[in-house]
Amino acid sequence: MRITWVQPEDLLPHELAASRDEGRDVTALARRWSAAGGDLTPPVTGASPTPAAPQLRALAVELLDAADALPAVGGGDEPDDLAGLRSGWPAEWSLPTGASYDRLHGGWLGRAAGCLLGKPVEKIPRQGIREILVATGRWPLRDWFTAQGLPAEVAARWPWNRRSAPTSLAENIDGMPEDDDLNYPLLALRVLETHGRDFTSADVAQAWLDWLPGGRVFTAERVAYRNLLLGLAPPESARRHNPFREWIGAQIRTDVYGWVNPGRPDRAAELAVRDAEVSHVRGGVHGAIWAAALAAAAPVATDVEQVLDAAEAVLPPRSRFAAAVREARALGADADDWEKVVDELYARHGHLHWVHVRNNAALVAAALAYGRGDLETSICAVVSGGWDTDSNGATVGAVTGALTGASELPARWVAPLRNRLASSIAGFDGIGFDELAERTRALAGAGS
Repeated sequence: MRITWVQPEDLLPHELAASRDEGRDVTALARRWSAAGGDLTPPVTGASPTPAAPQLRALAVELLDAADALPAVGGGDEPDDLAGLRSGWPAEWSLPTGASYDRLHGGWLGRAAGCLLGKPVEKIPRQGIREILVATGRWPLRDWFTAQGLPAEVAARWPWNRRSAPTSLAENIDGMPEDDDLNYPLLALRVLETHGRDFTSADVAQAWLDWLPGGRVFTAERVAYRNLLLGLAPPESARRHNPFREWIGAQIRTDVYGWVNPGRPDRAAELAVRDAEVSHVRGGVHGAIWAAALAAAAPVATDVEQVLDAAEAVLPPRSRFAAAVREARALGADADDWEKVVDELYARHGHLHWVHVRNNAALVAAALAYGRGDLETSICAVVSGGWDTDSNGATVGAVTGALTGASELPARWVAPLRNRLASSIAGFDGIGFDELAERTRALAGAGS
């Protein structure tokens, strides 16, 4: 058994990278680790090939403690507490506040379709995705991935995601398979139905422990889960030995908070902060409130520009995250060649891990602007761009699905879902997207 994403010797290289990205000087820590024989290269899949010797593991713990004690940089430009965030929000919002069942249903279906499209190529780099598509005659991407006709040498060079391929290729899709990008929205729905809109971060944390299997959480969520079991309550659960604190995890959890607050990105963002602070800080929180605001605007907006405007309005304007999505949106809006847009995004953000929040949010913003509200164009663009393909496909699909409404979504993207979602969260396995939309609408009505 390999226990990933929590071993000190695996976390430390990620911590050094995260601290440098935040502008903190970890030169001395890196020197000590390297001198002791530690690997400075972060493991791609969450764990080094072999466990570290006890002495090296103890040093990793010591250095992680030292990194946690370093002072934060740029706090004034990057608030992640509710008071600091709210101070920059508009006093009034001009969006309608009543969302139809059809638009909310479209959000759920779009999230599932976009996620499913990206599942088999999660972890495959952009060049591998393109080679697979070219080899199967499907470039540029406009349909589900397939293994039919894929040459053996290409399949060996770019293996499908092991867990996802049996349920997410054109030839084997039969309903929406389980995915954390859907499990977390289900959990948010349960938190709201159980505790109402006044739920706390502690309620979210308890819901994880009660309903979310530990083997279904990764990166920052797995670290936070461990910290909760060690007795650290939020927000400390997000801060101890957590180099993934500004990765994508919180951004994939908050759509429901938007859907139950149609036309009110501020209220959606407030709920998202409480959820995000269980596992994330700064940019990780900004991703959560941005996604929640996208989801609040999408079921009531008339076009994707309104949606992007609303989501940018809840961000700290001088934050790294806000700069990344603004720049990416401009690239996508002005483009007639998607590949050139992605080339530029990789030039700007390619140094970040493929699960980091900023590069992925930038890709999402660019794809939304480029696709101009069309689900197929948008999800195919974002998935072909690589990085966290299923999570990005889910966010883009949720926005464009809610903009379009379920009744107008193309059947070839919706029919394979068979109105059925698999989940390891008790009470949700096999649930229909129509029921999820009804329950979401009931919560939205309760808050109006």
